[in-house]
Amino acid sequence: MSKPKVALIMGSDSDFEKIKGCITKLNEFDIECEVSVISAHRTPEKAMKYAQDAEANGIEIIICAAGMAAHLGGVVAANTTLPVIGIPIESTFNGLDAMLATVQMPPGIPVATVGLNNGTNAAILAAEILAVKYDYLKKPLKDARKTMAEGVEKKDLLIKEKAAQLMQ
Repeated sequence: MSKPKVALIMGSDSDFEKIKGCITKLNEFDIECEVSVISAHRTPEKAMKYAQDAEANGIEIIICAAGMAAHLGGVVAANTTLPVIGIPIESTFNGLDAMLATVQMPPGIPVATVGLNNGTNAAILAAEILAVKYDYLKKPLKDARKTMAEGVEKKDLLIKEKAAQLMQ
C-alpha cells in the first residue's frame, strides 16, 4: 500500500510560519504532504479546481490554513467530498474572525476545525483519520499519547517537589 497523501493549502504565504508544525508532524507520521498557496478570494477558480481534482490526484485529506475572513476551508469543502480540516490563522480580531469563518459552516459542508495556528493538531487529526485505512499509523499515534502522558506525570512530580519545598 502506498503512503497517504495530504494537501496543505494556505491562503497566504504569510501563514507559513504558523503552520510549519503541521508539515513537521505529517513528516513524523510518514505522510506525504503537498503544500500550496491558494486564496479563496484572490484565486477562487484555482481553489475550486484544486479541490475538485484532489481525489484524482491521490489526495486523501485537505488541510486549509487561513486568516482574516478564512473562507478557504469552506470553498474547498464545497468542492470535494474529501475530509477538510481547517486551521484558523490569527491575524485580525485575535483570530476570532478566522475561527468563526472556519468553524461555522452550513449543514452539509463540514470543515473539521482545530485551534488557532494549531497545525500540529491538524496533522494529528489527519493521521487519526488516515489510520482507519493505514494501519502503520496506529502505533505512532498511540506512542505519542503515551509519551505525552509520561511527560505530564514527570511534570506532576516536579511540581509536587517544588510545592513541598515552599511548604517547609
